[in-house]
Amino acid sequence: MADQKHGDGGEQQAPIIVIKKGGHGGHHGGAWKVAYADLVTSMMSLFIVLWLTSQKQDVKEAVAGYFRDPGAFNKAAHGGVLDGASILPEQGGGAGPNGTQPTPEQVRQEQEKILEKTAEKVREGLAGMPDFKQLEGQIEIKMTDVGLNIQLVEKSNSLFFDVGSQNLSASAREVMSVLAASLGELPNKLAIEGHTDSRPYPAGAVYTNWELSADRANSARRYMLEHGLRAGQVAEVRGFADTRPRNPDDASDVQNRRISITVLYDDAAQRAAATAAAVAGGAAATFAIPESGGAGAGGGHEAAPTGHATGH
Repeated sequence: MADQKHGDGGEQQAPIIVIKKGGHGGHHGGAWKVAYADLVTSMMSLFIVLWLTSQKQDVKEAVAGYFRDPGAFNKAAHGGVLDGASILPEQGGGAGPNGTQPTPEQVRQEQEKILEKTAEKVREGLAGMPDFKQLEGQIEIKMTDVGLNIQLVEKSNSLFFDVGSQNLSASAREVMSVLAASLGELPNKLAIEGHTDSRPYPAGAVYTNWELSADRANSARRYMLEHGLRAGQVAEVRGFADTRPRNPDDASDVQNRRISITVLYDDAAQRAAATAAAVAGGAAATFAIPESGGAGAGGGHEAAPTGHATGH
């Protein structure tokens, strides 16, 4: 059989097949970077929104004011929208509304306001007690030079402690529960003092009024720590025996038996006030917390000599 010819008689050529292999075809031109940038921007926006929703109202208003009129913030230090104040939370006290440090007098006045509000809260809590009418004349609450002072004063009925005993009565525990709940909310330190009358123990007794007054103050401390005071909030526990009578004309008067609880002013504020006064007077600054009494027992203070007058 004769061979088939193509065209002019040449042989038929095999078809040329071109095969293109698949693959990723190199780079994508950076499109993934754009997508990643969008993701990061979205996440940042989310976190900013979450931060804003957790801020105080004045911070939210400041941020909103910036977006309404950014140029106004360029003159903030000259009476602009923030009067030069930062929208961030202050660290450690710091400046007042105009970016200035508050004076010691302003700090003391602010503390007085807080303690006066606390005193009112304590009065309201005590007024809600079922037997408050019986206690009303035996609880004194007043402001002093060192802070808010609360005294539980005995009368003839021995309402808070039995004669010669350090154990709290049911009425005393009820009162101290109210005090602990209110005072435990404050950052201030407390000083607790015990006082007795001058009625003596039997001759030769080892346990005297010094121990009794300190033990009563410490009983009050323990109970209030269990019912609302913060750990470490009590700075001083003192026992004065009969050396600080409430009725100096009659040392044996039962009203001399009492527990005194003082919410102290903040030490730092007192130091600032003392320093400011010294600088204004051109003298070296000194500082000492005014004491409501002399030497006592407990709380890191030197115990008074047990050879002093004894009693209940």
